[in-house]
Amino acid sequence: MIRKLQLPLQTLNLILGFMVWVIISSLMPFITEDIAIPPGKLAIVTAIPVVLGSILRIPIGYYANIFGARIVFLVSFILLLFPVYYISEASTMTDLIIGGLFLGIGGAVFSVGVTSLPKYYPKEKHGFVNGIYGVGNLGTAVTTFSAPIVATQVGWALTVKLYLILLLVFIVLNFFFGDRHEAKVKTPIMEQIKGVYKNEKLWFFSLFYFITFGSFVAFTVYLPNFLVSNFELTKVDAGMRTAGFIAIATFFRPIGGWLADRFQPLFLLVGTFAVYTVAAILLAFSPEITLYTVGCLAIAVCAGVGNGVIFKLVPFYFNKQAGIVNGIVSMMGGLGGFFPPILLSSIHAATGHYSIGFMLLSQVALASLILVIWLHYQARLTAATEAIDSVGQGNFKKQKEIQK
Repeated sequence: MIRKLQLPLQTLNLILGFMVWVIISSLMPFITEDIAIPPGKLAIVTAIPVVLGSILRIPIGYYANIFGARIVFLVSFILLLFPVYYISEASTMTDLIIGGLFLGIGGAVFSVGVTSLPKYYPKEKHGFVNGIYGVGNLGTAVTTFSAPIVATQVGWALTVKLYLILLLVFIVLNFFFGDRHEAKVKTPIMEQIKGVYKNEKLWFFSLFYFITFGSFVAFTVYLPNFLVSNFELTKVDAGMRTAGFIAIATFFRPIGGWLADRFQPLFLLVGTFAVYTVAAILLAFSPEITLYTVGCLAIAVCAGVGNGVIFKLVPFYFNKQAGIVNGIVSMMGGLGGFFPPILLSSIHAATGHYSIGFMLLSQVALASLILVIWLHYQARLTAATEAIDSVGQGNFKKQKEIQK
């Protein structure tokens, strides 16, 4: 019974972690009414939670193998109580930066499920299972949509305090329903790193996830404030549109995993990065709100499908080092969400528009498209070579039998 509960429980854990992770960016239009933040610093404050949320994914993925998901989720949610309360009492930009840094724990718990859950299912279901777990991304949509609505009624500080209740509830749930007997893997972390860091596929997958998950996080962080300042939308309208972006990306994540279980994952990534390239070019021309929405929605679909496909590839190529590889790849995805908002803010400050930033995204997506095509070709070549060798060995055995 407990084993069957792990997928829904860990998915709900991720939803909560991501809800907490984006508190500051979702409430930034309200926070700036009480705390003076220079326009040039806004992107830094909203992106800060992504830093620790990215870097911690490596050790958290490793410790999920050592201690099991139950312990890691429990400790993570207990630790999150402190920054959440601290932010609710914040009165300066420094307070937001300090508290926001430790909110990153909420984003780092992503590594737990992608390391733990494949242990409960056969290989042919890993893509779909990790895709279902990835629905936890919906937590960012829940906060982005609901937090502004609640804040208009009770204020942003009390809205943040409400998350303390949710954290306490999930601490209890994990204590009683987490799997105490999960299979453990206790290979030393440095030994695991040495076993994978020379494999070029690790860095290719890291780049791909840097774009797919990075763009998901970056748009989640930057859209609420951007839509208010650039298109003069209301705070609640901007929150709802951002929540729509998140919901679409999240909905297509398990679809991406399901498709990767049934079709060639690398071929799916070819289509993903082709659409990415075109959509980013569209955004680079600073279109009006309708075309801008089309470009954003195209990126949302690609981010969801791409995220699902990549976490089918990781356990397929790195079965014995899944924990550490999941940590490294997901860390790079998180960092992909940290740099773009800051880069876009800097470009806007220098040029007065965001076009160069979106054009850079299109070029990185195009480079990834070329790399995926190359990987797809290499995989087919390897498969053909193995087939020829197999036939050759079979003929050799037949000749030996005839000679006998």
